[in-house]
Amino acid sequence: MSDDFQKNRYGPPVGSSRDVASSPEVYRPRVKPFSSKTRSAAAFEPEAVFDDDEDAYNYRVADSDSDDGEDEHFFDETAGIRIYEHHRLRVDPGQEPIRVDLFLSYRIKHLTRSRIKNACLAGFIRINNEVIDKTGVKIKPFDEVSITLPFPPSPELAPEYIPLDIVYEDGELVVINKQAGLVCHPGCGNFRGTLINALLYHFNENGGALAQTQDPIRPGLAHRIDKDTSGLLVVAKNEFSYNSLARQFFERTTDRIYYALVWGNVRQDEGTIVGNIGRSPLDRKHFIVHEDGAMGKHAVTHYQVVARFGVCTLVRCKLETGRTHQIRVHMKYMGHTLFGDRFYGGHRILRGKPSRAYQRFMEDCLALMPRQALHARTLGFTHPVTGERMNFSCPLPDDFKALIEKLADFMQIELPPNYADDYVDEPFFLK
Repeated sequence: MSDDFQKNRYGPPVGSSRDVASSPEVYRPRVKPFSSKTRSAAAFEPEAVFDDDEDAYNYRVADSDSDDGEDEHFFDETAGIRIYEHHRLRVDPGQEPIRVDLFLSYRIKHLTRSRIKNACLAGFIRINNEVIDKTGVKIKPFDEVSITLPFPPSPELAPEYIPLDIVYEDGELVVINKQAGLVCHPGCGNFRGTLINALLYHFNENGGALAQTQDPIRPGLAHRIDKDTSGLLVVAKNEFSYNSLARQFFERTTDRIYYALVWGNVRQDEGTIVGNIGRSPLDRKHFIVHEDGAMGKHAVTHYQVVARFGVCTLVRCKLETGRTHQIRVHMKYMGHTLFGDRFYGGHRILRGKPSRAYQRFMEDCLALMPRQALHARTLGFTHPVTGERMNFSCPLPDDFKALIEKLADFMQIELPPNYADDYVDEPFFLK
């Protein structure tokens, strides 16, 4: 990136009616900059574990979602399986007093309020080593909160025939161009029809296996992409390759570029969005940018405009970090929700004049691609065994391409050459 790009560290909220500028900007919360915290779990051996990210597993010591915390796993030695997990969380100094159940559900991934309530009734929640009997007790800064939870039973993984677009495969790994609508792994009610089920079938038919990981329902997955996001991801076939890939994602040495269609006319031709991403305290299924930096995880997204359609903009985004829904949350925070993103309100017509002709046209566009307009276009990593740098790219899927061409025709916009092909020169992101 250029020196000017690095120096321009702040930018105003972006509106659809602003003039388009050519200089890059960095868009970030103004309240408090991110400050990294040290972990207190140094006694634990590092291992690759799932981090609840949109497209990254973290290679780290702690299995909780906290910035400061420890985790212990208790085993049934006769069965050889984990039966309990113990989380110890230290409350941040800037934390406002909130109910302990809200605090725990926010800080520990996949933890439901019902599991917290059951743990409380069983006497398995402590604040400063004192057992509590009500989940409404409020925590305050510097408190130490601990909870012990039984592990829920894991579903059986069964091979299923699901067509896969395999871009590359060798003895160590496989690169997939995942179709939209395919969940990466079982869980949250999706125990069948996932990418893992499809890969198990593929390996049964053609030989090979998936790397075993700490989480038995996510074998081989070093990162992931959302169900309704299409594009590239890499899956490991053995433990060595899995650990190598997981470390690369954690150390941010991979290259990942996404194409996204967003509502509104993005003001700058290129820029950077910086802001901690975490769960919304009002709805745990949604993620938001925490402006004060006290909660959530540090997240950075670089973007560049590819084409403008007046009411929408086609951008390519490079992930510096990999947080859950990162591009979707960062673009919404900047004022440009992803087109068709039902989860964050992009399925409604958010820009343009309220004429009947325009409304009908945009309704047709939304029906043409009834999902978020997001595609993992480019993936680069170092091969775990050969050390060779491997770079892959895949074309835009048919629904995405048809949507872009429909908008370009309606707005009478000339599209960049080869914008939807397999290979696209990425000078902005590669320099």
